[in-house]
Amino acid sequence: MRLGWSAAATAVALAALLPIAALGAAAAQGAGEIWGHLAAHVLPVAARETAILLAGVAAVVAAVGTLTAWLAAAYDFPGRKWLEWALLLPLAVPTYIVAYAYLDLLHPVGPVQEAIRAMLGYASAREFRLPDVRSMTGCVLLLGFVLYPYVYLTTRAMFLTQAADLLDVARTLGAGPGETFRRVALPLARPAVAVGTALALMEALNDVGASEFLGVRTLTLSVYSAWVNRADLAGAAQLALAMLTFVVALVALERLGRGGRGYAGAGRARRTLERRRLTGPRAALATLACAAPVARGFVAPASYLVHASAVRLAHAGVPPTLWAEARNTVTVAAVATLAILAGGVLCAHAARIARTPWGARLPQLAALGYAVPGTVLAIGLLVPVTAFDGLAGPALGFTLLGSGAALVYAYAARFLAIAVGGTEAGLKRIPASLDAAARTLGQAPGGVLRRVHLPLARPALAAAGLLAFVDCAKELPATLLLRPLNFETLATHLYGEAARGTYEDGAIAALAIVAIGCLPVALLARLGRA
Repeated sequence: MRLGWSAAATAVALAALLPIAALGAAAAQGAGEIWGHLAAHVLPVAARETAILLAGVAAVVAAVGTLTAWLAAAYDFPGRKWLEWALLLPLAVPTYIVAYAYLDLLHPVGPVQEAIRAMLGYASAREFRLPDVRSMTGCVLLLGFVLYPYVYLTTRAMFLTQAADLLDVARTLGAGPGETFRRVALPLARPAVAVGTALALMEALNDVGASEFLGVRTLTLSVYSAWVNRADLAGAAQLALAMLTFVVALVALERLGRGGRGYAGAGRARRTLERRRLTGPRAALATLACAAPVARGFVAPASYLVHASAVRLAHAGVPPTLWAEARNTVTVAAVATLAILAGGVLCAHAARIARTPWGARLPQLAALGYAVPGTVLAIGLLVPVTAFDGLAGPALGFTLLGSGAALVYAYAARFLAIAVGGTEAGLKRIPASLDAAARTLGQAPGGVLRRVHLPLARPALAAAGLLAFVDCAKELPATLLLRPLNFETLATHLYGEAARGTYEDGAIAALAIVAIGCLPVALLARLGRA
């Protein structure tokens, strides 16, 4: 019986890894002169801009996330209680929506620059204009102020669980607040900063919409262009393999950042960090430091979307295709979420009952897809999908690509890690004695899962399912590459409007995506308070 569960979980893990393995086969089909052209003219520019972008985003998210996490965890100041959860709100806004909003807000004839010129007495954009947001600097700042919550979330949790005794010892030795943070709290939190930064950089590497809108030629955009604009699957696969080196480098840097460190405490219960009350100018600065990222990463783009949506509704009403696009978004995301939850439960349960090292490692193997950008995963998936559709014959047509099954497959392979991690966390809270008691009452492993594990792990499964659903609804690169013909989602509709420059026509779709994204943020805030 255990062998059957391990075999099924192995099949799920291999299915998640199949697109990555297929990349090699697709890349090998390309001619040498194609790779020579890519290596000489495309790869150097894309790799350089990708490296600059990731370095800049890493600096922004690490600085903003760590500073806000320390202020929220170590001090009490006006507005801290609502800023503590509001700092998570930028997670609800996909990066391409932030770029879409700021392109219109900061346009030379947009509301921000028009207001500045009016205050300064200038009549036109020829007399005065701000630096163009379509630049590497603009892309770094916009992505940084959307992705910093990954660092804030992990680092704040680490600060809250640090032993207050260590900080008290530093103060008794004459260290001030700044030195205590720099020499004690920050080194102890370095693993959390490294993990959060790596997650943020994975999301930045996966981005295709924001970088294209802002004029940054990343590897992700080059892979997308090679397939969509030139129909060059082999060249796209070769670029995708080169892009995987960045993924490996990010994982290695994250491991290096953690440094293999552990934390050893005394046997007695530790006294956790107590917040110090700030007053006067210091309190005002702390409030401003925490409010500024929220304003830039959420309030400004969300306010723009609300205003633009109201204008669009007043003049032209709801776009006629919006309901069909919303239905497509919800349907595909819901089907993918069910597949993700089923695969996650299967892998986590098989690892729990496994008696071999291979079985115990299945969840880690199944979760590798999350580290791969959606564009790379989609290009790898095109090889087995097109091969299957070719074998199916003309009578069945494009069975996988035409039905949306390939899109569901891509979502499941990329976000399976969410369900695996959530299910494992839920199962670890269930004592092994309950499994033994169920087995003595005649329950097979399937009965133990159905009657014991699933009911007790229901909250963890619900959280994982909600997070997976929202990630599927927001996913853009894989959707652009694998969607069937004449099949639009809210994300692809917004991308098309932004690409045409008709930002106001995509505002309602963007606002709907942000509303969907607020659900997991509310859940994370509630869990954080608990």
